[in-house]
Amino acid sequence: MSYGHTTTLASGAPLPVIGLGTWLSKPGEVKAAVEIAVKNGYRHLDLAMVYENQEEVGAALKELIPAVVKREELFITSKLWNSSHKPEEVEKELDLTLKQLGLEYLDLYLIHWTVAFVPGRGLFPQDPKRPGYVELDLETPLVDTWKAMIALPKSKVRAIGVSNFSIPALKNIIDATGVVPVANQIEAHPLLPQDDLVAYCKEKNIHITAYSPLGNNQVGKPKLTDYPEVKKVADKLNATTAQVLVAWGVKRGYSVIPKSVQESRIKSNFQQVTLSDEDYAAITAVGHGNHARFNTPITYCDPIWDIDIFGEPEEAKAKAKARLD
Repeated sequence: MSYGHTTTLASGAPLPVIGLGTWLSKPGEVKAAVEIAVKNGYRHLDLAMVYENQEEVGAALKELIPAVVKREELFITSKLWNSSHKPEEVEKELDLTLKQLGLEYLDLYLIHWTVAFVPGRGLFPQDPKRPGYVELDLETPLVDTWKAMIALPKSKVRAIGVSNFSIPALKNIIDATGVVPVANQIEAHPLLPQDDLVAYCKEKNIHITAYSPLGNNQVGKPKLTDYPEVKKVADKLNATTAQVLVAWGVKRGYSVIPKSVQESRIKSNFQQVTLSDEDYAAITAVGHGNHARFNTPITYCDPIWDIDIFGEPEEAKAKAKARLD
């Protein structure tokens, strides 16, 4: 069983350090996954409009609340999608999310990306001038989206934050508004430690939630769970490689949201282990000279996002840069 550890956000809210991720959880699978997770102690659920499974999560919540858990015992996060960055779209999408989930409020609402798409034509609007490419909205300032997030009623959203934000993106919205996001959800694992970003977030009291803590198969790279160095520590601790990687993130101060739809893995991911400094150093060393970002949209999204978000080598060919002002 998990230790049930929580961390405290700048808003004062307690956040369970291990949550259930639902990215890439297919419809038909996620309802059961959420039910299994909550019945086995999970209280932190990470969702998003673009995952296209929130209605199914809502069906699970309807069965779980209040029979298994009280609403106030859950910490539920969702995210504003790229096609709703225009200020007038922000609360509309929040309302749709709440309707899909059957909830009155979210504990945390995040801007999913620093990238805006044109609104009103679905989640991935095709560019009529460039078939196969998404139509970007390069006119809407990110700061305007953040101001609309700030204006959301507290009755609907208890706290606001961001996801996939770099230091420049964070600085711009903070400098423009004086309002610091309570959280930044980022890809974080030993191959992508992002130490500078982590240090900046710590300085500003921005909590980091780590997604894809085990890596993923988006671009055909080996998953971190297959690395012999990780297996060695797992064998030493009589743990799974996934538990070791979750523990690595927790030791760095993150909350971690491993995704699974398999009952055995959902249960096992929640069973925390603790890394010694020696074991932590061994896992960290896996990333030395071995940088890998698994979630770089230009490398796998269809339609193509022709935009440089992170400054990765794979993004050098992009015609647009994320607008951070």
